[in-house]
Amino acid sequence: QVQLVESGGGLVQAGASLRLSCAASGRTFSCYAMGWFRQAPGKEREFVAAITRSGSSTHYADFVKGRLTVSGDNAKNTVYLQMTGLKPEDTAVYYCAAAIWPSSSYSERAAYQYWGQGTQVTVSS
Repeated sequence: QVQLVESGGGLVQAGASLRLSCAASGRTFSCYAMGWFRQAPGKEREFVAAITRSGSSTHYADFVKGRLTVSGDNAKNTVYLQMTGLKPEDTAVYYCAAAIWPSSSYSERAAYQYWGQGTQVTVSS
């Protein structure tokens, strides 16, 4: 079992920055990768970014366009999502996920077995 707890969300104005954190506990040594997804009201949950456990490989959704950066601290079992230049369309619940099996595509929801409860990010115009 892997437990994930997100934090760092909030209400900000357009153009602001936020750093989301995802603290993992349990069998964290079994994780191959950690991912971030988001879900806006009335929309499907979509991939945002992912990082392999070694940190050697990162993946981003096309809409990120350099505004978001995923990183990890294995010593703290924590993954971060640094977001800059936030836009109203970034408003969503952001979820952290853990993949305990290797996958050819960490942008797919099916690659992940464990999910956090999410943290709300609201960007006002």
